This record gives sequence, structure tokens and C-alpha cells, in this order.
Amino acid sequence: MSLKVLTALGGGKLGGAEAFFVSLNLALKSHGVPVHAALRDNPVHTADLARAGIPYDTLKFGGPFDVWTSRRLRRMVKHFAPDIVLTFASRASAHMPKGNYALIGRLGGYYKLRHFRKCDYLVCNAPDLVRYVVDRGWPKDRVVLIPNFPRIDEGDAIDRSVLGTPEGVPVALALGRLHRNKALDVLLRAAATIPDLWVWIAGEGVERASLEVLARDLGIAERVKFLGWRTDRASLFKAADLCVYPSREEPFGNVVVEAWAYGAPLVATAAVGPSWLVRDGKDGLLTPVDDPGALAGGILRIVSAPDFGRQLAENGKKRVAAEFSEDAVVLAYMDLFEKARRISARQG
Repeated sequence: MSLKVLTALGGGKLGGAEAFFVSLNLALKSHGVPVHAALRDNPVHTADLARAGIPYDTLKFGGPFDVWTSRRLRRMVKHFAPDIVLTFASRASAHMPKGNYALIGRLGGYYKLRHFRKCDYLVCNAPDLVRYVVDRGWPKDRVVLIPNFPRIDEGDAIDRSVLGTPEGVPVALALGRLHRNKALDVLLRAAATIPDLWVWIAGEGVERASLEVLARDLGIAERVKFLGWRTDRASLFKAADLCVYPSREEPFGNVVVEAWAYGAPLVATAAVGPSWLVRDGKDGLLTPVDDPGALAGGILRIVSAPDFGRQLAENGKKRVAAEFSEDAVVLAYMDLFEKARRISARQG
């Protein structure tokens, strides 16, 4: 009997968790799993689901006084009759009612565990998150480590002139929410010490205005391009010379495996997640957190030695194929779903 899976995400409109939510839904569908999604309204994500033929409902996922979302979820559960419910992050987990199914919460950050108290299992996408939840009393035998896989889209390299960037200059690509934890200010300070480096920043967030001011203050505004949220990541990766991931706090690091998948040389900071993922000097370079000078040194090492950068990128591609492929990650989820369904059936 095939599993029916209801997925729910009450996070923000744009970000790594939201992108992976869509990617996992698409992957489950492509592996023959009947899936139904619940998420906040977002034209980009709902269009992806619709193109794949995945039914979905858009819900508010508001605060504790939002009773309407919980009622809608109950109706969805009654209509779809899932075997498994997989909730992403705090709000979806808190709103989801208990029912005749196994409830699995997925953590991609250091969330408050009270929001997951109804869950039968937790999925963590990085080892430090497993440590975090077990240290706070969650039973170790009900926590599973399953990393993310990168979504690989088709697309030719973007014409640099479209982004006001000259040919022949080194380009560093950074992707993610414009939030203090992503430390894009450190990247700008590093770029200010490399006169011919151009920077493309793909993402949106609360720090955009302050980052634009910083770029002007550093005298590099002309060669820093704020691109907003992009759906042509493949084209950006293929046109850039390297990817830079300067985060201060990162339990996993979707951009790391994306850079590997697209064959982009990578410089990252030694936050928890990238330190787990990257083998320094083999499939990427790691530099200390909050150190613009060291980050600039890592960038220059790749820019000045293209063959070294290509070797890093090739080794990264091998890592994705061996450890972070879509098939491997979906298989891990399916194994957990089957285990959770059997236990739920016995308890029911």
C-alpha cells in the first residue's frame, strides 16, 4: 500500500526552508508518493507545485489566536486521509492537529521544541540540530538525521551585461536571506579589499537597506549587485567564478550543496553547518566566522588559481552524488515514513 503524505509549512515567503519544502514535495511526487501540501500563499512556490500536479492549500499560519488555520488543516486531514504528516518548522507543527497518522516535525534551525510536542518523530537536517533536540530531552530514538538535497535546475549562464557586470572580472555569488546571521556585511568588507572583484547577492530581507548603505560607504556600490530573490539560480551559478557563503550561524547550509551541485568553487565560513559539510581544501575553503580578511584571502586563493578552484568544484560534485543526492534523501524519508506508519498502526 502506498503512503499518502501531507506536508505543511508555515514559514516565511522566501528562504532556504521554503525552497526545500517545494523541492521535497516535487521529489516525493516524482517517486510516486501521493502528496498534498499546505503553505502560505506564494506565487513562486505554488506555481512550482501546480506545474508538478501537486494539490495544495494556502493557509494563513498565524499566531496562537489563528484558529482558522487549525480548522482548515483538520478538514484537509479528513479529506486527504494521510498516513504521514510532515510539518516544516514551528508554526505548521503547532497548528497541526493530532490524528490517525504519524506526525513528523522537520527542523532546519534551533526552534523551540514546545511547538513540536505533538510530533511522533523529529527530522533534523544537521548533526548539531540532533544534539540540540536530544540535549533538551527529546528521545534519541525518535530523532532522525536527514540532510537536504540541492534542487538542480536547467539554465544557461546569464549574460553578465544584463547585471551590469563587465566581462573578464571575477564574480563572487552569494545567495540567501538578507539577515544578520548570513553575514553579507562581512562579504562586502572582504570585497572592498579586492579591487577587481564584483559581487552578486541573490536574496531579499530586512538587511537590504543597511547592506546597500555599507556598500556605498565602502566605495564598492558599483560592483555590488543586489539581485533580489531569483528563480534562475542555475544561470547565476554558471556565470559566477565562485560562490561565497559567509554565515555567522548556520546549522546546515543549503547553499553549500547547491554550489557543489552546480560546480561552483566555494568559500564558506566555519559556522556549524558548513564545518560539518565542507572538507577544507578538498571540496571548498573554510575561513573563520566574522573575519573579512580571512574571507578575502579565501576568495583570492580561488580567483588566482582557477585550476585549484575547478578541483574543489569537482570534488564537491562527487560529494553531492555520494551523500546528498535527491534519491538518497528521499529514500531516507521513505524509510522513516514506513517506520513511523508501522509504529502508529500498532499504537492505534
